[in-house]
Amino acid sequence: MTEYSVEEGYRNVLGLKIYYKFFRASDERATVMTMHGGPGMSHDYMLPLSDLAQNGVSVLFYDQFGCGRSDEPDAESKYTISYGVEEAEELRKQIFADRKIFLMGSSYGGALALAYAVKYQSNLRGLIISGGLPSVQFTVSEMFRLIDELDPWARDAIRKYGEMGEFSNEDYKRASELFYKKHFLRLNEYPAEVLKSLEYAEKRNVYRIMNGPDEFTITGTIKGWDITRQLALINIPTLITAGEFDEVTPNVASAIHDKIHGSEMVIFKGCSHLTMWEDREKYNELLGKFINHTVESGKA
Repeated sequence: MTEYSVEEGYRNVLGLKIYYKFFRASDERATVMTMHGGPGMSHDYMLPLSDLAQNGVSVLFYDQFGCGRSDEPDAESKYTISYGVEEAEELRKQIFADRKIFLMGSSYGGALALAYAVKYQSNLRGLIISGGLPSVQFTVSEMFRLIDELDPWARDAIRKYGEMGEFSNEDYKRASELFYKKHFLRLNEYPAEVLKSLEYAEKRNVYRIMNGPDEFTITGTIKGWDITRQLALINIPTLITAGEFDEVTPNVASAIHDKIHGSEMVIFKGCSHLTMWEDREKYNELLGKFINHTVESGKA
């Protein structure tokens, strides 16, 4: 196994202090920059990917604007995916200069990574999308398909009280918890890193402004966002993953796979949205193989 060092701190990015944590492999073959989900969580839940540093792949984590330990923008008009793309590009330039990197996005971070690749793929060696989405509307429709497969009481509670806007209703919250246990993270206990990310999402403003009250009620700035038609512009090596029971369903993963020529798609059996926790070893093994194959084949 390769030795690695850990560097953390802040960078001034577009006038904000943005927190980063960099696992730098001593015998570095490639570098991955990660984008966390939410929108509004923090990088903490993605820390299983730091295992890649033991195999020569350096991994950069960061907390996006207004998330985790990072500063908030001074105007809600900046709470957009396009702003997140420019933030990522500025951070990439500061840390990596003209070096090409791999970009990995999880959940909402997958949407952000797709948007980044459409505009800046010339800076990338490859792209990894895990539980990511190209269309908010399609993803929400798939979530409601999963909701309709819940126990009738849970299905009815989510639909009834969601339409009424009564998100604090006890039946609604109980039904939502059932959905998350099936489709967000299928573990009896959430790891501390996941709880930390959820805690940040709860106390910061990004999730409320960009998303809304919960996963399947989108009232924020990403409502209606859709990049599906532009995905055909992406022509770099791309790996797409999803869990069998993912809230961002395999059908959503297929919508990305179908548009990006030559992309690879892998569905993890028995897993849901946070595959990196539910099948950590196989997940990182897959990412490592994709990165190594891309480098060795000269495609990157």
